Order: sequence, then structure tokens, then C-alpha cells
Amino acid sequence: MPPKGKALQNTIVFEKSGHIGILTINRPEALNAINSDLLDKLFEQITVIAADKELRCLIMTGSGKAFVAGADIGEMSGLSREQSYQFGIKGHKTFCAIEALDIPVIAAVNGYALGGGCELALCADIRIASERAKFAQPEVSLGITPGFGGTQRLVRTISQANAMEMIMTGRTYSAQEAFEMGLVSRVVPGDALMDEAMKLASAIAANAPVAVRASKKAMRIKYDRFLHADLEAEARLFSSCFETEDQRMAMGAFVSKSPKSEFIGK
Repeated sequence: MPPKGKALQNTIVFEKSGHIGILTINRPEALNAINSDLLDKLFEQITVIAADKELRCLIMTGSGKAFVAGADIGEMSGLSREQSYQFGIKGHKTFCAIEALDIPVIAAVNGYALGGGCELALCADIRIASERAKFAQPEVSLGITPGFGGTQRLVRTISQANAMEMIMTGRTYSAQEAFEMGLVSRVVPGDALMDEAMKLASAIAANAPVAVRASKKAMRIKYDRFLHADLEAEARLFSSCFETEDQRMAMGAFVSKSPKSEFIGK
């Protein structure tokens, strides 16, 4: 059942189908990479969604072959330590707004969910993945830490050991591996992903709205405890990596598509 609605932003598309909202990150030419402008538009759209009393469930997905392939390295590569701190804080503000929605949020992960994309998926209450989906927190390979909540939400979602391995190796995980770790609740064929997401959202939306929202709030109490303080610590550590020689070298190599030199620890 295709949703009906309209695009409110060129990089953020929001549609409604009855009591269900569908939010699509729509920057396919950059694999939906997150930059400052996209964060601003996403926050604006989430504010509109939060005020819509007709909505009972939200689905987030990405256009093209990516969910979100990470933060925009081209933008990040030239940031100073203070600028990177503010960028991290902006990401936290936007992602926390998603997490704070009263209604359940489903991430329909259709492709690459790397770095900031994996962190965006972690803001959802339920994650389902296409069998083509790929997950990673590759920031250490670029000389930085995850900066949009990955160090905090990942360890709250999967085991500490799996979170440590995922972040500190930076390797990419298949949808099946993500399922086995508990990062996603199910894996479905790629062409069935949105149909399955809509079925799940419809099942949730058919229940008593007050009870569903109260259930979400109750289940998040322990998860959310101390989260904001922990995110502040993450932002400080994230920004401490900027202006290092390793960060400049690795991001410069990524942007120029040239081989990286060996990391030197400075």
C-alpha cells in the first residue's frame, strides 16, 4: 500500500498513510550522508511530527541504495575541535528529538547504515533490515570516535562486548550478523522491506494509542537514564580527535580517494 503525502523538504520527505508517518532521508547522490543542513531539516520535520496528534507510529528509511551512509566526511574533514563539538551537539539534539517522540519509531534499514546512519537507526524503537543492509561504526578508521550517540546507544542495545568489537574494529556487518547480535529484530527480502514495515506499523497503530505510548515510555526509563550526560561526554571525546594528525590524514585521504598512511597516534 503506497503512502500518500507530500515532500516537505528536498532532502527530507515526509508522507502520511492514515495514522502512520513515513520519513525518508532523501539525498541519494551522497548515499544520504548527514550534513549540517540535513540535520537542521530533520530536526524541523521531527518537531512537526511530534505535534501531530493523529500519528500513532513513524517509519524512517532512506532513498536509493542507502539508509544513511554516515556523516558527510567532506564537511567534517575541515572542522576544528570546537566546530566538531558543535556538530556533535547538533546531531545529539536531532537524534534525541527522534528518540523522545511519544509514538513508536521503526527504522526500515534498506541499505548502508554506516557511522551516523547506524546511529540514526539506533534512535528507533524497532529496527528491521533488508537482507541487503550493511551496518558499521567505521569512525576509528577515520581517526575519530562515533559522534552522534553511537558509543552510548549501541552499548545500550547490544552486548557490551559486541559494541566494543563493532566500534573498535570499524568493520562492516551483514544484516544477518546484525540480527544475531540483536541490533535488528528481523531481516526481510529487500523488495518486501517497506511492506513489512507498514504491516508492523499498522499492527502497532491498531492498538490503544495511550497504552502504546505509555508502554514505550515505561520501557525506555532505564535505557534513557543518564543518557544525556553520557552523550555530553561522547561529544567531548569526539571533538578531542579533531585537529589530530591522524584525523586530518585519514579524512583527507577519504575525501581525495587516496590511500591512507599509517596511523601515528598524534
